[in-house]
Amino acid sequence: MSKVPEMFGSMVFNDKKMQERLPKSTYKALKRTVQNGEPLDLSVANVVANAMKDWAVEMGCTHYTHWFQPMTGVTAEKHDSFICPDGDQVIMEFSGKELIKGEPDASSFPSGGIRATFEARGYTTWDPTSPAFIRDATLYIPTAFCSYTGEVLDKKTPLLRSMERLSSEAVKVLQLLGKENVTRVTTTVGPEQEYFLIDKKMYDQRPDLIYTGRTLFGAKAPKGQELADHYFGSIKTRVAAYMKDLDEELWKLGVLAKTKHNEVAPSQHELAPIFSTSNIATDHNELCMEIMKKVAERHGLVCLLHEKPFAGVNGSGKHNNWSISTNTGENLLDPGKNPEDNLQFQLFLAAIVKAVDEYQDLLRITVASAGNDHRLGANEAPPAIISMYLGDDLGALVESIIEGKEYRSHDKAKMETGVDVLPDFRKDNSDRNRTSPFAFTGNKFEFRALGSSLNIACPNYMLNTMVAEELSQFYEAVKDAEDVEAALKALIKDTFTAHQRIIFNGDNYTDEWVEEAAKRGLCNYKSLPEAMAHYVDQKNIDLFVRNGIVSEAEIRARYEIELEHYAKQLNIEALTMLEMAKKNITPAVISFVRELAETVSLKKSVSASISTAAEESLLESLSEQLEAFVNKTSELESAVAEADKYSGDVLACATYFREKVFAKMEELRAVGDSMETETSANYWPYPSYGEMLFGV
Repeated sequence: MSKVPEMFGSMVFNDKKMQERLPKSTYKALKRTVQNGEPLDLSVANVVANAMKDWAVEMGCTHYTHWFQPMTGVTAEKHDSFICPDGDQVIMEFSGKELIKGEPDASSFPSGGIRATFEARGYTTWDPTSPAFIRDATLYIPTAFCSYTGEVLDKKTPLLRSMERLSSEAVKVLQLLGKENVTRVTTTVGPEQEYFLIDKKMYDQRPDLIYTGRTLFGAKAPKGQELADHYFGSIKTRVAAYMKDLDEELWKLGVLAKTKHNEVAPSQHELAPIFSTSNIATDHNELCMEIMKKVAERHGLVCLLHEKPFAGVNGSGKHNNWSISTNTGENLLDPGKNPEDNLQFQLFLAAIVKAVDEYQDLLRITVASAGNDHRLGANEAPPAIISMYLGDDLGALVESIIEGKEYRSHDKAKMETGVDVLPDFRKDNSDRNRTSPFAFTGNKFEFRALGSSLNIACPNYMLNTMVAEELSQFYEAVKDAEDVEAALKALIKDTFTAHQRIIFNGDNYTDEWVEEAAKRGLCNYKSLPEAMAHYVDQKNIDLFVRNGIVSEAEIRARYEIELEHYAKQLNIEALTMLEMAKKNITPAVISFVRELAETVSLKKSVSASISTAAEESLLESLSEQLEAFVNKTSELESAVAEADKYSGDVLACATYFREKVFAKMEELRAVGDSMETETSANYWPYPSYGEMLFGV
């Protein structure tokens, strides 16, 4: 462990290496770009590129790649070598132009109809706010991605724009409050990543996991998570070795991997980092998911990042811990000891409450996916209804502001253990609410509804944009007031009063809350198609266009991409089920039924007095189920074929897959899983849940 400080960031072209390798003038110019958003001159880029190349070559690199995040849900990269012809020899070169701009073929990336297939050119452009790093003898350069005509085709660009927008509006508000030394505000994120590990030999026998990331068939194991013995339990030797290697790989890449533990479900685990800026946190989380999978291969394991790889046990999420800080080191979401006197905190809290209430549909949309549809509201994740938890203390503060009553902050109570040898300690002002989708947790908000495979850029640029919009409105409302403090207090009170419906400090899982939320007029979109239909509502288009995040055409393109991706994903799942059912499960059960029938016949041929009741009962049960299974297979096949009728309307197609195809998939699975419980393991073609979940 003493080597960790030397190991950390060793594969990153970080600030320390830049100071060592760049001329002072170049270093200062680059820092001004990173910290203040100033344009970067090509002459500076040339010097930086050469220094990057020299360092990378010294570290054994032969290639570089512009690493970007298209609308596919995964990262993309095209590798080019440093070689440049020099007579009969080659030299290693890398120019500022090559650093700043790349030209990957953009024709096959999702564009939502913005571009025709024959329009192939796209551009990647260097993001100097996220440091370059080395993987597999290649220099990775984080970049944004756009089309030849300038349309945004990635997830990073809107995030960077939203960060700039929030900073601009927050600085104006803070300067109204007398914070003249604040020149930049940054959003920070710490994404907690949940995942499953299973044995690769088991994985390789499951076409559903290979093609879709989740099991489409599988009866429950005799034991699941009901004993809660896996949660924070002792980490198995093989998993511990994996986690050790994972930590080291991430530390080399500058990822602040901090916490690791077993999660609720068997074979489920979590990794949590220390906070970084939203941009770097996004890059690091994408990198983390890729490294998790690669390190698993070394250990004969497979890392599953699907939101619900196994039915009947908890799925995996990604808690997005979001906060706002100034360049002076102040956390704007820290209430302080006396939040009733902290006008700055109250103002930013009011902006967030208003944003979440007015754009609750966008927050729901940004966590919508085919995988997350299985998770939300399933007693393992927050419900699809977006609400905010403030806790008893802050809840009482908001109530006192609304009602104009005196408020006194509750001091942290002393927790007495009752055991002399154990130290007493101060407990927090309020408990955590694990059922809330958007919960205040001390000096940050924890957005808990994200799915485990999601790119966190999307929810974070939504959050940033929403809050920037509200801060902009606040600034305009009070900037000309004679008494700014009095105007702000009135604004805060009016805001909390108008938007208090979004605050709920109770149990989000109860039926009573569903009824109460409906009375309050809160959204309850239970699936991606239902939620995504509201993405192009005019208020949402206006939000993004007004704040310069994406254009209306780009919004509509993302709408098309998400719905099309959803339909394609369910289509793949349905086709995989059909293949598994027809090629393996049906023949396997037929073979077992034949053995049962032959056993009955053989027994009776020996002696009519030998009982065959057990075999006949099982034979009858399986024969009936097999007939139902074949019929359900046929029904699913017909439902998939019918989907072609909706190919011209992405929303109608996605809705059809959700309401019709998915329903038939569930029916087929129910019969298949029942047959698994009655079919000999020698005949069943796939590893069982017990083997997969307890086989590591």
